[in-house]
This record gives sequence, structure tokens and C-alpha cells, in this order.
Amino acid sequence: MKVTVKKVDDANIIVSGTLDAAAIDANVEKLAVQAGKEMKVDGFRKGKVPAHVVKKLHGDKLAQDAEGEALRALIDAGLEKAKVNAADMIGQPGFKKYEKTDKGIEVEVEVSTRPVFDLKGYMDVVPAFKKPKAAKKDVDAKLSEMAAEQAPFEKLARKRTVKDADMTVIDFEGFVDGVAFDGGKAEKFQLKIGSGSFIPGFEEQIIGMKYEEQKDVVVTFPAEYQSADLAGKEATFKVVLHEIQEQKDAEINDALAQKLLNDEKATLAQLTEKVTTQVETTELSKVYNEDLKPKLVEALVKKFDFALPNNIVEQEIDAKVNAKAQEMDEKELATYKDNEKKINALRDSVREDAVASVKATFIVDALAKEEKIAVEDQEVSQAIYYEAMMSGQDPQQVIKYYEENNLLPAVKMGMIEDKLFGKMLGLDS
Repeated sequence: MKVTVKKVDDANIIVSGTLDAAAIDANVEKLAVQAGKEMKVDGFRKGKVPAHVVKKLHGDKLAQDAEGEALRALIDAGLEKAKVNAADMIGQPGFKKYEKTDKGIEVEVEVSTRPVFDLKGYMDVVPAFKKPKAAKKDVDAKLSEMAAEQAPFEKLARKRTVKDADMTVIDFEGFVDGVAFDGGKAEKFQLKIGSGSFIPGFEEQIIGMKYEEQKDVVVTFPAEYQSADLAGKEATFKVVLHEIQEQKDAEINDALAQKLLNDEKATLAQLTEKVTTQVETTELSKVYNEDLKPKLVEALVKKFDFALPNNIVEQEIDAKVNAKAQEMDEKELATYKDNEKKINALRDSVREDAVASVKATFIVDALAKEEKIAVEDQEVSQAIYYEAMMSGQDPQQVIKYYEENNLLPAVKMGMIEDKLFGKMLGLDS
């Protein structure tokens, strides 16, 4: 087999040659014989199916497999000639030429390999910064917020109508088209007005109600409501108001600290110290995500110069183009249909960002190995679980979605990146 190798750069080579027709035919024969030993065909004993019968039944599939086998042999020969380890190949080879002739198939394929570069001096680009200190007003505001959440509700001494932020005690029963539905009834239910815990529009209609007043509250269930039987439908709730409770003034003292820290010996000073740390951590996280991380990524990308695998860059361009397409309406999308010039212009518009993104990924991967940074799969699942819980979503459903859409590797890479940058910036000390 005659193979020609052309080096594009340190990460890409072009392997050229001809997949000989005779060699492909030999591969077809070999594959047909092998398949005949495993197939079961009416009229033949299992494992005794003649090759010509297999070729008649599965000729196209055998030809594809035979060509694939010949192509792999061509690529292997090209890698050997270029002195490239097959384990260093990355992504799928890209075809530049694949033309069938009487003699065989003329092939030109681009093979990409994992970049290798010198990491020397990577700490030189770490940006200088000062860890934020919590301002007293921010700590006091957080303490006031926490105290307000803990302040008790008490029954009104003098009756009045319902106002925003009141705790109400109500009976209600819901009906759709005059028929009561499951789960739509409760007695002596405590509902805080303004909490947003009920169907949109419900709580607002309770405002102004008097003690023992009965009222029909009409709302429409959201289109994405969890119960398909109720989603998007108008419902009437028959509501009776029994009681109004008003939240008392919040007190910031040792008792609050003991309640929040679940320690009967806790003091306000200890709570203040923890809140101060919390405020500083939140501010540091903001500075990291909005300033330090972007600066560090940009500096690393600028510092290191190395060739990138073309196929990975093209994949990233595809991803960015698809993301832009998701933001387009049907009319705009239609302008790209069968318009190769416009599609290429769109690809060119995202190429620079795609190159920077791919380059950053390889740099982070290399530095993580250098710094011995690792993230276990269990850590990824725990992080997704926690985020889902905090946002009120079903953690198991969220994890399933990430698995089915192959998003876990990206989450893992993001966690590795944050661990690495945290260490480089000294945030973990």
C-alpha cells in the first residue's frame, strides 16, 4: 500500500493513498466467510452459510465494512510513516477526498493529534488581586434578612383586611368546569401573601379579604403545570378567610444566633463572624466569575502558542453555530437554507472564539494534570444534585437529563477548571 503523508502542523497531518479495489474485494470475502460462520439462514445449517449467500444478503454492508477496514489500514500506515502514536489521535479523521475509481478509492484524510506544549511559566500570568472584605452595612443587612425570616407571626389583636406579607389561614376548594379536582382542597391552610407559592394571581386576590369572608378566586394554571389535566385551564377556588397573622419585628440577638446555629451556647458575635465569612465568600465568588477567571483564561490563551487539532476546532465551531441558530426565528433561519456563502460567513464569525475556547480547554487539561487536580464522577453528581435542590427541581430528573444529553463531561471540565484556577489564585488557602 502506497501512502503519502503531509504534515500540516504539529497537531495535524494529511494521509493520502488509494484503497486498492482488489484489497477491498479480499476484505469483503474475508468478512463474508466470518459472517457465514455466525449467521442463521433458512436452508443452511447455522455456521455453514456460504460466502456468496452472505454477500447476496448483505452486500452493501460488507462493502462498507471492507472499505472501513482498508481505510483504517491506510491511516495506521500513515501514522507509522509520520511517527505518530495512534493513542495520540483525537477525534474523528476528516475526509478531504474520497473518490471511487476503477482501481479503488482515492483517499485524502486529515488526522489530528493531541497538542503537546511546554507549560513553563504558567504562574506568571496569574492576575494580582485582594480578597474582598465584608462591609459592616452588608453584614448588618444579611443579619436583618435572616432575623426577618425567623420572626414569628402572631394573630392580629385588631381585625383588618388582608395586606401583602400577611400570613393568612384559609379554607379553599378548586373547581374546573364546575367539577372539583384532586389535590385542590384544604382547610385551615397557612398562606403567606406575596410568597409566590400558589398559582400566579391567587395570592393577589386574597388581599383585601375580611375575616370569615367567602370569595371566588379565579386563576389559570400555567401551561407547563405539572398536572397535564390542569395545565393551561381556568380554575375557580372557593376561599374562606379565617385568620390573619402579622409578622413581629425581628430581633437580632443571642437567641437568634442559637436558633440559626442550632447551638444553645451560640452568641451573636459567633453568628456575625459566620455571616461575615459568608458575605466575603459570596463577594469573592462574584469577583472570581466576573473578573479573575476571564482574565486568567485570556492570559493563558495568549501566553501559550501551539497548533490545535483542526477537527476539534471545527466541532466547536459547529457547537457555536448551533447555539446561534437556536436564538434565530424561523424567518432568519430560512435565509441560511442552501446559502453556503452565508453559512460560511457565520462559521467565520465564530471561528476566533472557537479557537480560543478549544485552546483554553487543552491548556486547562494540561495544567490540571501538572497540578494533580481531579474531580470524581461522584463529585459531579453531588454538585448537580445540590444545584437542583437549591432551584427547587427534581435532582434525579436533572441528573438524568444531563446523562441523556451527554452534558456531564462539560460539567466535570468546569469543576476541574474552577479547582485549578482556585489553586492558582490561592483561593483555597
